[in-house]
Amino acid sequence: MKGLKFLTLALALLVCVSTDAARKTKKSKKAVEVEKVDTVSMSDFSYAYGIVQTNGLMNYLVQRLGVDTAYVSYFLSGFDDPTIDEQTKQMKAFTAGKDIRQQVENQIIAQVNRQLNDSVDLLDKERFVQGFRAAIAGNATLTTDSAQAIASKQIDYYTKVRMEAKYGQNRLEGEEFLKANAKKDSVVTTKSGLQYKILTAGNGPVPTATQKVKVNYEGRLINGTVFDSSYKRKQPATFACNQVIKGWTEALTMMPVGSKWELYIPQELAYGAREAGKIPPFSTLIFTVELMEIVE
Repeated sequence: MKGLKFLTLALALLVCVSTDAARKTKKSKKAVEVEKVDTVSMSDFSYAYGIVQTNGLMNYLVQRLGVDTAYVSYFLSGFDDPTIDEQTKQMKAFTAGKDIRQQVENQIIAQVNRQLNDSVDLLDKERFVQGFRAAIAGNATLTTDSAQAIASKQIDYYTKVRMEAKYGQNRLEGEEFLKANAKKDSVVTTKSGLQYKILTAGNGPVPTATQKVKVNYEGRLINGTVFDSSYKRKQPATFACNQVIKGWTEALTMMPVGSKWELYIPQELAYGAREAGKIPPFSTLIFTVELMEIVE
C-alpha cells in the first residue's frame, strides 16, 4: 500500500509535466514550426527525472515509515540490493528481539503480576527474563512440560491465596451458618455436607442424574439477598440433574416429583472460589426448590 502511494506521487508528477508540455503546445499552435524540446539525451533526461521523483521522499520515509535520517545509508544499502541477504536477516532478527524484550518487560510481566496479585509485583523480573531467553536459545534447564506443571501449580496456589485474603470471610461465615443450621429441627445433613429441609413431601418418581427435570426455585445468600428466582421470571427452568452445581445434583436425585425442599449448600458444593454473577466467591447458598416434573 505504501509503495502504491509513492507510485501515485510519481504518476502525479508525470501528469504535471505532461500538462505543462500540452499548454506550451497550445500556446505555440500558431507557429509554423513546433518548439524543439529534445535538448538532452535520454540518458541525461532519465537521470534528471530520477532526481525529480525523490521530491518529498525523505519526509515520507521519516514521517510515515519512521526512518531515522542518521541511518539513510542503511536505506540506500537496501535500495541498492533489495534481495534479503544474511546481514538483512540478522538485522530483522535483532530488531524483533528488541521489540519482544520491550513487550516482555512492559506488558507480559505486568499482566502475570496482575494475575498473581492485584497490587504487588511478585515475579522476579530478572529470573523471568532469564527463563524466557533460555527457552528461545534452547538451553533451558527445564522441559516445557515441567515448566508448565510448575507454573500451573503455583498460579493455582497464588490464586487461592489471593481469593482467600479477599473473600475468605465469606467461607468462615458460611461455615458458622451451617454449623448452627444443622442443629435446627427438620434439617438433615448428608455425608457431603449438604443440608436440606422438606417443606412439601412429594410422592412422585425420583429422577436420576442424567434425566431432565422442570423446577421452580429461588436462590439467596445467607444474608437474605436473592440472586436468582424462576418465580420472579414466571418461567420454570428445565435442565439435566447433572448439569448444575453438585449440591443441586445431590438434592434433585433424592427428591420425589412434587417435593418442595429448602437446600443449604456449602460453598464447596456450589461455586467455590469462582464468582458467579451476583454470587461472591466462597458463598454458602440457600435455595428453595420445587421439583415439578421429570421431562421425558
